[in-house]
Parts: sequence; C-alpha cells; structure tokens
Amino acid sequence: MMPAANDLDQDLDQDPTGGYRPLVVVLLSPLAFALVFASWTIFAVLGLELKALHGFGEVRFAVLLAMPMAVGALAALPMVGMAKRFGGRRVMIACLLLICPFLWGLSHSRDYHHFLLAGAGLGLGAGSLAAGLVYVAELCPRRHAGLALGLYGAGMVGAGLSYLLLPLISQAYGWRTAPLLYLLPVLLVAALLWLFADDRVDESPRRQIGARARRRSMRAALERLACWRLWRLALVYSFFYGTFVALALWLPAYLGAQYSLSLKEAALAALPFTLAVGLGQVAGGIWADARDFRALRWWVSAFVLVCLFLLSYPPFAMQIEGVHGAINLRYEAPLWGFLSVLTAMGMAMGIGQGSLMRLIHRDLGDEMPLAGGLALTLGGLFAALLPLIFVVGNEWLGIRTVGFMFLYASLVVCMLVMVWDHASGTSVRV
Repeated sequence: MMPAANDLDQDLDQDPTGGYRPLVVVLLSPLAFALVFASWTIFAVLGLELKALHGFGEVRFAVLLAMPMAVGALAALPMVGMAKRFGGRRVMIACLLLICPFLWGLSHSRDYHHFLLAGAGLGLGAGSLAAGLVYVAELCPRRHAGLALGLYGAGMVGAGLSYLLLPLISQAYGWRTAPLLYLLPVLLVAALLWLFADDRVDESPRRQIGARARRRSMRAALERLACWRLWRLALVYSFFYGTFVALALWLPAYLGAQYSLSLKEAALAALPFTLAVGLGQVAGGIWADARDFRALRWWVSAFVLVCLFLLSYPPFAMQIEGVHGAINLRYEAPLWGFLSVLTAMGMAMGIGQGSLMRLIHRDLGDEMPLAGGLALTLGGLFAALLPLIFVVGNEWLGIRTVGFMFLYASLVVCMLVMVWDHASGTSVRV
C-alpha cells in the first residue's frame, strides 16, 4: 500500500535540508551516475574500431575494458569515507570534475598506454557512485528510500546512452569526437549539484575531530567490515552489479561477433538489456518499500540462474543414429531469442539490486553506506575479472559463451553461500 500524501509531507518536513532538497538529490544523483556509466562504456561501443585502428589483441582489449572497473572498485570504499566526512555532494562534484581531463585525454590518445591511463582515470568516477550512494541514503525520505535508491541505481541506463549516441558520433565525426561528447553534460551536472544541492548540515564534532580520532574512526570502520552482517547482503548485490557492468561492456562486441552485426546494430541490440536493468531497479525499490519481501533475493537469483543456463549454450550440432538412418540436429539461439532471455534476466537483476539496496538501508541503518561501498568494491573487482574470462573462452577454448558459463557457476557459489548463511543461523530475518 502506498503511503498517504501527509506521510510524505511529514518525511520532507523532518528533513533538515528543506522540503525540495530530497527532490534535487533524487533527480541529479542518477544523472551523475548515468554519465559515469556512459563514460565507462566508451571502450565497449568503440572497441571494434579501436582494435582495428590500433591493432589491439584480445587480451590487451580485455585489460582495457577491466581498467575502469578495477580502479573504480579500489576507489569505492575510500570515497565512502570521504563522503561521510566531507559530504556526498562535494565528493560527487570532485569525482565528476576529475574524469573530465581523462575524457579529453582519451580523445587525444595515441598508443595503448595512453588508453590505459585514460581508462584508469575514468574509473575514478566510481567515487561519484559511492559518494552518491551516501548522499541519497542520507537525504532521501525514509518512507520512500527504496524508490530513491532505485532511481539512483537506474543511472545504470547511462550505458544505453553510449549505445545510442556513440556509433552515430563515431560515423559522423570520428571516434575521437565521441569522448568529448560527455564533457559538457558532466560539467553541467557538476554545476547543478553545486548550485542547487546541499549536504546535510552537521555541526557535530565529527567535522572537527583530530587526526587521532580519525584514526580511531578508521579502525572502527575496518572492524565493522570484518562483520559478516555487512557481507551477506552486499555479496548478492555485488554479483548483480558486477555482472551488469561487465555485460554492458562486453555485449556489443559479443553480439557483433556472434551474429555478424555492425557496430551500430550490435549497440542497439544490447540497449534493451540496460533499459530493463534500470526499470527493474525502480520496480525493486518500490516493491521493497511496500513490503519486507526478503525472500525476493532467492527467487530473483533462481530466475537469473535459469537465464544464465539458457544463455550458456553455444551453437552445436548433434548426430543421432536412428532406426532408419542418422538424424542430424543443429542448435543455435536466434538473435530474438537470445535478446529475450537477456532482457528478462536484466529485469530480474534490476529488481534484485533495487530491493537489496533497500534492505541494506533498512537493516543496517548508519552502516548502509559502508555496506554499499563494500558491494561496489566487490562488484567492481568481479566485473574487472570477467573480460579476462571472456577472452579465455574466445581465444583459448573457442567458445564465446564461456562468459555466461562462468557467471552461472559464480551465481551457484553465491547461492550456496546464501544457503550456508541461512542454515548456520548467522543471518538476521532472512
């Protein structure tokens, strides 16, 4: 049941930043999220062209795709700490401004090491994702926290922005113009955050503590990270998050090679997956607001497992010795069938992410940003590993669907950990 309007007004009145501040947060934070994701997927969309022009091998290209995710994973938790100390808005603005010179540098890159450096710089944009999580969690109305966090997570559709725009820009003006396309929107969102958003006013001694107290606070944070209570929900979220990021970077190249599609056709074919994940995040957040449906992660994980099983099947031929002679069978998933299963999986993954982040917010309270940063770190490291797994499947085994097989096995392990957690009684109200 949706809350009454007076409940929403009460939430807004209790917000010390003023009634319109949560609305500003809900609108601008997903835009920043979307632009960071759009910047990360530059390599995915333009990858075939870069490989052809600069002669990048598969392994080198996989490392290039993994670089933003690896750096972003390492930056997530430190940026959460900085956001708690200095304010999420300030850290978001700083991270958005930080990726601008790397976008410019990417358009002027000449060799592989330049591209790697640019990718590492773009990875620092993950600090904006982590800081934005702190920002939204602190300022959103509590009754609608799931909706606010779902809308924030829906910024993942920024990958779809690259799918739509970059092939057109590359064909019309060349690939070097494509990274410059994001400079103005990034600067604009940073300016809007500076002008119209505020951090939560906090005059507590936390802002004025000395170095010794800060070290104690850091030790306390590390001790909290050793608690399984933070890991049990972050682990499942990190699988969905890391899987989406890796697939968003890998799908255009996979579809182009598997189904002989052009760059523009492959990017457009991958678009429904990203949109489904974004819509699923909002639906999952609203669902978690309406009821405490903790069993949802089990159903979502089971559905995604079935989808990954179907996507893992490579094209194959089989000969059966029948009574009246040999019977030849051949299987190859049609493009429409592959995209249907992929889009359904994306919707389920989005619902899982949106509902899990709301559960983390509800269960952990003030520790929610720490658990969210942990989820982004684990998910980023997992996503950075996947391009190398995809290369192993393509180059060494000769099977393109090895990536989906690995994801299937990873989710099985994740679900076994969930079962162990439930059976051992360490989980709370699972």
